[in-house]
Amino acid sequence: MEKVLILGLSKSGIAAAKFAVKNGYEVYLTESKSEVNEIEVQKLRSLGISVEYGKHSDEFIEGASFAVTSPGIPPKSEIFKRLKEKNIEIISEVEFAYRNSDTPFIAITGTNGKTTTTALVSHILSKNFKAPYCGNIGVPPTSLIEDEDIDFLVCEISSYQAQMTEDFKPFISCWTNFTPDHIDWHDGLENYFNAKAKIFLGKQRPEYAILNASDENLAKFAKKCKNVVMFDKLVDTSSQPSPQGEGAASSCGIKDDAIWYGDEEIIKLEDCPLVGHHNYQNIMCGIICAKLCEMENEDIRKQIMSFKAPEHRLEKVREINGITFYNDSKATNPEASIVAINSFNNVNVALILGGRDKNTDLTEMCQSINKHIKTVLLIGEATERFEENLLKNGFSNIIKEGSMEEAIDKAISLNPDVILLSPACASFDMFKSYEHRGDVFKEYVLSK
Repeated sequence: MEKVLILGLSKSGIAAAKFAVKNGYEVYLTESKSEVNEIEVQKLRSLGISVEYGKHSDEFIEGASFAVTSPGIPPKSEIFKRLKEKNIEIISEVEFAYRNSDTPFIAITGTNGKTTTTALVSHILSKNFKAPYCGNIGVPPTSLIEDEDIDFLVCEISSYQAQMTEDFKPFISCWTNFTPDHIDWHDGLENYFNAKAKIFLGKQRPEYAILNASDENLAKFAKKCKNVVMFDKLVDTSSQPSPQGEGAASSCGIKDDAIWYGDEEIIKLEDCPLVGHHNYQNIMCGIICAKLCEMENEDIRKQIMSFKAPEHRLEKVREINGITFYNDSKATNPEASIVAINSFNNVNVALILGGRDKNTDLTEMCQSINKHIKTVLLIGEATERFEENLLKNGFSNIIKEGSMEEAIDKAISLNPDVILLSPACASFDMFKSYEHRGDVFKEYVLSK
């Protein structure tokens, strides 16, 4: 019986362990943390899975054919070093699922926007196909691959997961954008880029690559890929080959206040349920995926119109007395907040900003704030550095508050058109997670 080592008592680790033991593997799950869910541990042991926690013992490692890692374990960790010394292959749970499934994958990656895009692609395709979302969005693909009725697995892929793949070859790979993030984890920006690039090149090259034409890094990278469809730029396809053959589009973009796929108008901007140009880009990705899966334009349009944004991603919460509240708590870095900030033009916006600082450069965000924001309300550990950078960049309409609730109350008293929570920071100074932070914002707003 082949022995598999599962690293981490995470959602993906648990799913991989259950799939593996059901399919005849000898399964050992090892978790470094001492505090675990004992009920979950007992459930796994009752299935015949060996579980240890508080350590990674030699007994569990020895003899493993390969290891399936949780995405939160960095490559520089001690357990990775030990496994490499023993020549034990380390793969992601996504890779493990792919190796045990014949279902085509549609892979969505990017620094920002990949969760919304993944959910949107799944929603659009659901009109004609069984195409559940999975991966980094919170549903392990190993929990789905035994369903033979699934047509496509729409899989959000983080850089962590992509780096730990070797054979993963999607039907479609989509890269929404690229900005600096997770640099420490990957030990440099180049390594971060290369991790995501893996699922577009070499033996992992997809049937189709969808890339952002307005992202300088990705426009350049497109030259290394095959069967490329670019979005956010319409090009004349009459004199160049198309990825789908004679007469098909090779680009998707905006023209005449509508989103077009080649020479076909798909949806008016006014009919799109998501706010901001970045969301129009997400919609373009969804349109291209649907067209590559041969869906009809009207079906695509109707599915887009019925889509609701995932929680905490520029999520419209409510309107009160002419003020519209948006929860963008998922914006845990300045680049993500810039996307939200740039979504508002010619309106009075009060921005709630701050949390646990990631110490990234704030210049570009401050420039966007100067163009689009009337008032900034600062909360959390990052307050002093954010204030210093805003003042240095010429923005002085700053209010400092001690809590989320105080910031909301103060923002309401200013009577803006929009109150936007887009923190540009991690949440762990005041909240358990970005979800918790967003929930606190929504609950307080909804109590008004």
